Amino acid sequence: METENSNRKDVVALSYARPDSAPVAVAKGYGAVADAIVQRARENGLYAHASPDLVKLLMHVDLDQQIPPQLYLAVAELLAWIYSLEDGQKQPESA
Repeated sequence: METENSNRKDVVALSYARPDSAPVAVAKGYGAVADAIVQRARENGLYAHASPDLVKLLMHVDLDQQIPPQLYLAVAELLAWIYSLEDGQKQPESA
């Protein structure tokens, strides 16, 4: 997820590799570090979503820590969006 904040880009990357636990903050930064995180994500076919309010909250999560329960709903909505994008790519378009 990324956001531009007063000409400074902030980014937080989440991993949801273990569905039996909450997503984990695996990278975060601003400026040049944020640009590198986004570029690496795109190179690996990962989605980036701009949500300034959510990024602002996620910047408080320590790296390698699960997101707090207060953010479960917001992150769940984001994951649902990502899954819908992935499902759309797997299904052939009808003409």
